[in-house]
Amino acid sequence: MQFLPDPFRTILAFVVVLGVLVFFHELGHYAAARWRGIYVERFSIGFGRRIAAWTDRRGTEWQIGWLPLGGYVKLYGQEGPGDVTDSVDAPAGHDPRGPRFHDKSVLDRAIVVAAGPAANFVLAAVLFAALFMAVGRPVGTTSVASVVAGGAAERAGVMVGDRIVSLDETPVTRFEQVQAYVQPRANQPIQLHLLREGREMSVTVTPQPRAGAAEGAAPVGLLGIGGGAPVYERTDPLSAIWGGIAYTGEITVQTLGGIWQMIAGQRGTEELGGPLRIAQLSGQVASLGLSSLVTFMAILSVNLALINLFPIPVLDGGHLVFYAIEALRGRPLPPRAVEYGFRAGLAVLATLFIFATWNDLSNFGLFRWVHGLFG
Repeated sequence: MQFLPDPFRTILAFVVVLGVLVFFHELGHYAAARWRGIYVERFSIGFGRRIAAWTDRRGTEWQIGWLPLGGYVKLYGQEGPGDVTDSVDAPAGHDPRGPRFHDKSVLDRAIVVAAGPAANFVLAAVLFAALFMAVGRPVGTTSVASVVAGGAAERAGVMVGDRIVSLDETPVTRFEQVQAYVQPRANQPIQLHLLREGREMSVTVTPQPRAGAAEGAAPVGLLGIGGGAPVYERTDPLSAIWGGIAYTGEITVQTLGGIWQMIAGQRGTEELGGPLRIAQLSGQVASLGLSSLVTFMAILSVNLALINLFPIPVLDGGHLVFYAIEALRGRPLPPRAVEYGFRAGLAVLATLFIFATWNDLSNFGLFRWVHGLFG
């Protein structure tokens, strides 16, 4: 994609990245539904007016919508008993499409719903494993390549060539781990364990808050150092598979930690982004090459899985909460309670979408441009 102009590269990368992630997410629902004997009426990538559509030999309609911001799998009888019409040609008491979704056991329904996020976790692990085999896994990337003059690290005595071994007894092997540990600890002393010319030593450094943070946002800590170029080592298939699974778990833990830091006020919410940010980053990463794009796609796949597992009605996690309550009660929740839950879930999602879009527009400098325009 490097030969394309920026706008076209951004649009194409965004469509490819989101399309692949959504396809695998919905494929998880589809495969689980087929496994549990539930008829799939429609498999859609994208929303709105269809661009292309076809029907397979099982009667499932596959379609592509013009708005590539998601997708869905429509299961037979998922809407509710009153919304499903029996086949006219079917003999009494028999439906060739099989049992409706709502007639299946709680376990079957939970498996189908959980399979979407599970597919995104699997996709991330497979992409990481492929990268470890084809490009290599980054190793030994905690060496200090540059030290900012007057920064926290320089004042503590950190020098170019030092290798960071651990922070406050927390071992690190990659520079991203150093960043993740330091960012929420602005103005908090950190014990930095270094390896300098084969000799171990420790220094105490207090990260400086990043300048220009939004008013009321939690400060972001900076050491004032730069990491060296990563060293990659190719791995055998078995090690790559295990490494892909382990790295997916690590990204999951880091993402959940970041979300908790935002909730606890230790991290600014300006990092939250929506479709506009994803499109922007897709274009930027695509310009760096295929391996960078695949890495970005794998990380985004983990994020998509986690977001869908949030216990918010409308999302997969909300459905799983309803099924858990149904299993405990021995009967489904009253329709009105489910309806109110879904309304609340839609309100939460709409609020998050507006907030993320506001952040995106702020990062693009739109509000600064409008302020400068009108003075």
